Amino acid sequence: MDVVGDWDARMNKITLTPDIEILADASAVADFAAGQFIQRAGDAITVRGRFCVALAGGSTPRLLYRLLTQPTKMEQIDWSRVQVYWGDERCVPPDNPDSNYMMARWALLDHVPVPVENVHRIFGEREPAQAALDYENELSRGFTGAKLPRFDLILLGLGEDGHTASLFPGSPALSETMRWVVPVEHSIPPPPLVTRISLTVPVLNAAAQVLFLVSGQGKAAIFLQVAQNQDSPNRFPAQFVRPKDGRLIWVVDNAAAGDYLRYANMD
Repeated sequence: MDVVGDWDARMNKITLTPDIEILADASAVADFAAGQFIQRAGDAITVRGRFCVALAGGSTPRLLYRLLTQPTKMEQIDWSRVQVYWGDERCVPPDNPDSNYMMARWALLDHVPVPVENVHRIFGEREPAQAALDYENELSRGFTGAKLPRFDLILLGLGEDGHTASLFPGSPALSETMRWVVPVEHSIPPPPLVTRISLTVPVLNAAAQVLFLVSGQGKAAIFLQVAQNQDSPNRFPAQFVRPKDGRLIWVVDNAAAGDYLRYANMD
């Protein structure tokens, strides 16, 4: 199901205006995202000679990464021209099970021919402020001379508290306008309760395309709240993500979209 564009008077109660793809289950969400990944990679490489993507952690992105290792999908991407970054990272060593890098390596990077020099991980094992500064410098080298890095694709998830990347409700990081990367203290669930490193809102909003991947009944209540007619980004940081010159697509399975669809169809 594709819910896109202007709502009639009855549906004006919901104001999330980007494209919304509502699909059967998490596997269908991952498959749709794989198609977007392949298309964006091909377009970017054709036009600019490289594809810059920021990966996300989480179970649905993990399904996506596994799909991309299938021969029929893997062969559609020129991995030598893919530049891999991350939207956020936990301050843990790279071999820690909580590391977003470790998950992406296990599910994707160890199985595709991407050059090691094209993989730009966040050094979460370093002191947080230094790790954030180091990653901002890494981005500066990758996006030379840019006012903001413009990713071809950023993958994001939606936390049950409304956070995305490592931008949590009420965090001072939400008001950052100068830095590209910041350390984020995280002492309130969801776990793991460790300091994070995250791209900032201006960087997310500079992307050519952002894909939110949302699945599971546990996300139904928060997806409805994010989508409702309210402007509460400090409570629901995912609402801050509104690319200024790019496309935003929410890819949501039926379980996560259940409350949203029921609300949309109320008289």
